[in-house]
Amino acid sequence: MRVEAYAKINWHLNVLGKREDGYHELDMLMQQISLHDEIEILPGEKLEIFVRNASFMPKTEQNLAYRAADALRSHAGITLGASIKLRKNIPVGAGLGGGSADAAAVLLGLNELWDLHYDATALSQIGLSLGSDIPFCIQGGFARVGSRGEDVRPLTMDRRYYLVVIQPCRGLSTGNVFGSLNLSDSPHNKEESLLSTLKALQTGDYTLLARSAQNDLQSVSAQLRPQIGEAINALKSSDAKMAIMSGSGSAVFAVYSNYKHALGAYQKLCRRYRSCWLSHTLETTEPAIPE
Repeated sequence: MRVEAYAKINWHLNVLGKREDGYHELDMLMQQISLHDEIEILPGEKLEIFVRNASFMPKTEQNLAYRAADALRSHAGITLGASIKLRKNIPVGAGLGGGSADAAAVLLGLNELWDLHYDATALSQIGLSLGSDIPFCIQGGFARVGSRGEDVRPLTMDRRYYLVVIQPCRGLSTGNVFGSLNLSDSPHNKEESLLSTLKALQTGDYTLLARSAQNDLQSVSAQLRPQIGEAINALKSSDAKMAIMSGSGSAVFAVYSNYKHALGAYQKLCRRYRSCWLSHTLETTEPAIPE
C-alpha cells in the first residue's frame, strides 16, 4: 500500500507555560500542506525501513517511522513484520513535522495491513509517546492543538492558501529552542490573538492575518539562527501577505493571494535558497489513509 505523509505548518503558536512533566503547554493552529513524503508499506517477515532522499536521518532503530511501527507492534502484542520504503521530500529539522508525519502514516498504514482495527484516538495515544505532533498528523487537516499536542480539535477550512516554504539553514533542536525561551517576553492576550488568526484564515482577511499570526518561538530561533529572520524578510519582500516561522524552525513560510503570485515568488526565491518549495494548504481533512 502507498501512503502520503503530509507536512504541517503552524499558523499560530502560543507557549502558555511549562508543565510539571517538563513539557510546555501549547495552544496552536496547525494545518497540513501539500508537501509530503511518500511511503510504501509491504508485508514482510521482519520489520525494516529503507529511506531515500534524506540527509541527517537517524539510523533505523532511531528513525521515528520505524519506532512508531515497533511501538504499534508491541502495543498489539504481535510479531508481524513489514517492509517500509520512505522517500523523503519534507526537510529534516525544519518545524514542518516531517518525522511525525511519517510516523503517523506508518501507524495508519500498519493498522490496516496488520488488521488491528485501532481507532484514531488509540493510534494517537501510541504516537504521542514518540512525538507531540503525531496526534495531529493522524487526525490531519486543520485543527486547534493544545496541551503538549494530544488535544486536537478539528476546524473547518474551505479555503486554499498558496505558500512558499523555505528552510534557510540547518535544523534546530526543539529542546534547545524551548530551553532558551523566556516566557516573560511572550505577548499578552494570547487567546484573543489566536482567535483573530483563526477568523482571518476562515474569512480570507490577509490584513488581519498579518497582524495577528504569532509564533512565540520565532524570536528565540532567529537568535540561534539569524538566517531565519533574513528568510522571513526575503519572503515579506516577495509580495507575500504574511510570513512566519513554522514550529521551532528552521523552516519559514509565506502566504500569497493566489497561485500566480506564489509561483512568481517561488521562481525568484529558489534562485537564492536551495531548500525552497511551492505548496498549498489542504482545505479539508485529508489524513494519510492508505490507498
